[in-house]
Amino acid sequence: MTTTPARPTHPPFDPELEAALTLVRDVLPGSILPEHIPAMREPNPLLDVTPEMLRRDGTVEVSERTVPGPDGDPDVTVLVLRPVGIAPGAPLIYHTHGGGMIIGNRFTGVAGILDWAVESGAVVVSVEYRLAPEHPDPAPVEDCYAGLVWAHGHAAELGADPDRILIAGASAGGGLAAGVALLARDRKGPPLIGQVLMCPMLDDRAVTPSSTSLEGEGIWDRASNDTGWDALLGERRGGTDVSVYAAPARATDLSGLPPAFVDVGSVETFRDEDVAYATALWQAGVQCELHVWPGGFHGFDLMAPQAALSQLSVSTRAAWVRRTLAS
Repeated sequence: MTTTPARPTHPPFDPELEAALTLVRDVLPGSILPEHIPAMREPNPLLDVTPEMLRRDGTVEVSERTVPGPDGDPDVTVLVLRPVGIAPGAPLIYHTHGGGMIIGNRFTGVAGILDWAVESGAVVVSVEYRLAPEHPDPAPVEDCYAGLVWAHGHAAELGADPDRILIAGASAGGGLAAGVALLARDRKGPPLIGQVLMCPMLDDRAVTPSSTSLEGEGIWDRASNDTGWDALLGERRGGTDVSVYAAPARATDLSGLPPAFVDVGSVETFRDEDVAYATALWQAGVQCELHVWPGGFHGFDLMAPQAALSQLSVSTRAAWVRRTLAS
């Protein structure tokens, strides 16, 4: 008689966040499946950010540029946010949005990045990359890299310093930020002063306990993770033909990368791979600050911003960014 292996357990949710999850369920399904993708790409007034919101009563200049994409591929659109009155030679924050590689756009999550820019007097460039499954790997990461090359080459035009670029992203955007940092190192591309990897999506193999411990619970459970990686990699997923730029957890050489900030909730699919990546950065001689937020689910700070744990995580992350941009 065969028995089904027990699913790994997980820590309890933070009580305040668990209450917020009930409300989140009205907007997001417990498991995101391929058939959910079209509906999730539709405009959602509860989640969408508009240019008018980003202007913040005229204190932020909002513009867009169409810039060269990867060789032989379509151009890429970037959103440029510039707080009014910042000094020339400002630092630049390059943003890669989240959305599991399958949803989202250049506006997704950028409001939090703009908070850093307003505080530190920085320019934000947020890239719109092609989404899977219509555009599998390497389209997303190559689009993000192309946008970074443009931002570096046109930094002075944007009032920014090309030698003070920080890359940041959450979830899939965190994985893309890590992949772009590897590309920039290996291609001797734009120098980066830091990488902010917020609950990053790093490993397609789903071999860690946390990658299988959530089934219809929290946000971005095992099935949702399957949907994202399958869309990005198709039949290559889990095999030997997966690029480290698509799945940075597979990289065996992390030396020479910029200092990193990595954070993740203790009750989310990406917990173990993110802790392992931070550990690998340390072992490669790269400075890294790691935070594992107890009881946090994926994206808890965005979905429950009023919670005490969310406010602590946001302020901790902002402090690291502030120190890095000032260095």
